[in-house]
Amino acid sequence: MKKRSKKYTEALTKVEKGKVYSKEEAVKLVKDTSTSKFDGSIEIAMRLNLDTKKADQQLRGAIVLPKGTGKTQRVLVVAKGPKAEEARNAGADYVGDTDILEKIEKENWFEFDTMIATPDMMPLLGKLGRVLGPKGLMPNPKTGTVTLDIAKAVEEVKAGRVEYRTDSFGNIHGVIGKASFSEEDLLANLEAFIAQIIRIKPATVKGDYIKNLSISSTMGPGIKVENSFDK
Repeated sequence: MKKRSKKYTEALTKVEKGKVYSKEEAVKLVKDTSTSKFDGSIEIAMRLNLDTKKADQQLRGAIVLPKGTGKTQRVLVVAKGPKAEEARNAGADYVGDTDILEKIEKENWFEFDTMIATPDMMPLLGKLGRVLGPKGLMPNPKTGTVTLDIAKAVEEVKAGRVEYRTDSFGNIHGVIGKASFSEEDLLANLEAFIAQIIRIKPATVKGDYIKNLSISSTMGPGIKVENSFDK
């Protein structure tokens, strides 16, 4: 049995076993049960009624949270010519084409959090799939990281864009802020994230869509949240 820290055990006593909290209560409690010495992330976990063997029920995308994520994102843009200049003007941290891809391949360089690329660069990126894929860094049109609108993509990442993707069991996880956020800001991000997942509900889903949802802080206990969102 995994041994829990004294702080975790203490935080766990604040969460009533089996209770499902209102979104307002949950947000207040998740701040109170944050046990990390640093400013921990607040995460949401959603279990959805999906059959991920069906292609149309494999959800993937991104959302710009209204109150941001509290994390500074280092953005790399792989583009040439005017699009590269557009990336620099938009505030990208790194911009390059074959030179930057060579640096990643030969030097194992990963000093960035998000990679954005223009469609014409994707054939060159293909050979790096084996190293970018496992790290979740491979650009993808579904998440808006393969695009011709480079400025918009860079600005959205900097503003607090988070990606989401269902796992094989139909679960979705995402970051909705930091423990230092106000209850109001966490609530706004929570509502925005859930609204996005409801918006992309596959038409083929029958019955309840959201089976359950919870939020937690880094190293803190999970807190079940009442599903009043897709009723």
